Amino acid sequence: MSYLKNLVKFIFENLNFLLTSLIIVFFIRYFIIQPFFVVGASMEPNFESGDYLIVDELSYFFRQPKRGEVVIFHPLIKPGDYYIKRIVGLPGEDIMIKDGKVYFKEDKDLEWNLLNENYGLSGYTNGDFSKNLAQNEYFVLGDHRSASSDSRYFGPVSKKSIIGRALLRGWPFNKITVFKY
Repeated sequence: MSYLKNLVKFIFENLNFLLTSLIIVFFIRYFIIQPFFVVGASMEPNFESGDYLIVDELSYFFRQPKRGEVVIFHPLIKPGDYYIKRIVGLPGEDIMIKDGKVYFKEDKDLEWNLLNENYGLSGYTNGDFSKNLAQNEYFVLGDHRSASSDSRYFGPVSKKSIIGRALLRGWPFNKITVFKY
């Protein structure tokens, strides 16, 4: 009888441990971080097709996205897809692209500011462009401007469309990186 009691206790403890572990993994995977594979050339040279990223889904519950952060989002043109781009324009700003350079204005009465893009761009920003952003909109561009479908084509991204920000590159191993913005 003691043997049977110990067996039942052992099984119950292991099932309890397994269930608790599954709940924790589920919570972390769906509410805190999630994996993401980069597909395409739009973020080269900083992110290449096949890079495996860990996406921070939690930060934007406590703060707003910042200029320069790389975000993963669902575009309105393809709501089921995931896109990866860099934030260059914040809510309420005016954005202008002229002669391949990005300018922003935080207030209608202020001067244009040249965006300091020190993250190694490739490709040329084709054509001139301007956009006034609403209070919940972000302007995103790929780092490889000539190969990127971004806010120049599909418009601004709403905050509710943003899944999270790139936190960590886990693959390839020789390029493991924790991103600090």
